[in-house]
Amino acid sequence: MKKLFALAAVAAAAMGATCAQAQDFPGSKPVTIVVPFAAGGPTDRVARDLAEALRKPLGGNTVIIDNVPGAGSSIGAAKVARAAPDGYTLLLNHIAMATVPSLVRNVPFKVETDFEYLGIVNDVPMTLISKPGIPATNYKELAGWIAANKGKINIGNAGVGSASHLCGLLYQSATKTEMTPVPYKGTAPAITDLIGGQIDLLCDQTTNTTPQIQAGKVKAFAVTTPKRLALPMLKDLPTLDEAGLKNFQVTIWHGLYAPKGTPAPVLKKLNDAMKAALKDPDFIHREELLGAVVATDGRIEPAGHKKFVIDEIAKWTPIIKAAGVYAD
Repeated sequence: MKKLFALAAVAAAAMGATCAQAQDFPGSKPVTIVVPFAAGGPTDRVARDLAEALRKPLGGNTVIIDNVPGAGSSIGAAKVARAAPDGYTLLLNHIAMATVPSLVRNVPFKVETDFEYLGIVNDVPMTLISKPGIPATNYKELAGWIAANKGKINIGNAGVGSASHLCGLLYQSATKTEMTPVPYKGTAPAITDLIGGQIDLLCDQTTNTTPQIQAGKVKAFAVTTPKRLALPMLKDLPTLDEAGLKNFQVTIWHGLYAPKGTPAPVLKKLNDAMKAALKDPDFIHREELLGAVVATDGRIEPAGHKKFVIDEIAKWTPIIKAAGVYAD
């Protein structure tokens, strides 16, 4: 009996310490956002914009970016899954949270159960572009050129599991076409070869393609969003749906996560801070410059975020498995 009382006392003390820590959060300790990709890329840029916007709602605390790339984002995500559940280590990841279970062998965490979901941050549209020499001026003509050159067309990507790779897989699945994938170590060399005519097509984020479209170095045929983009430089691009490929929609979304077991009061403070950041005019402007749309729907709530990711896993798993590709 004495042992039971002793154990109960220890548990109560631990619970009291946890509650005290939760009440004190964020205190003066820096918050770290782990980005599971290299510095300088689109997700890194979103994370740095978000870090700046989070400072004020987190009481002026410093928000640090920690780039931990590798294995389709699973190395960085695993680091956060193993981190202390105190709110000071977060993960910003994109659509990879829905594709890692299919793309990576022996994933060292479970997406559905090893994280606390804090909310979706933004959506980044994709654009379908081609090398300059393709004899097509609109999507209908491009589709005809693709049909006439069956088995001869290649499509570049920034590496297995990248946004451009996923968009290319979905495009081939939707159009029932087979193209030769050409993986690169990043978007920059892929776009360089597209401009030079070494590859035929690329489907990539507006963050990467808009400057080349504006400069007239590539041909742009459509965007992958339900509606045309409000961005002045891309407002004349039709959606793939209106161009003839019905119900084709894909965006590269970013979400914020904490380790499983983070106390509920801390999660509430983090979610409130994130929602405040998403309303920050400077943050919205920076995202617009990237071609991104800041989230405002039910996905900014933890429950909506988690449901969305689970639905995305169901969407992408059969496509990736049918392609037989792996990121490791």
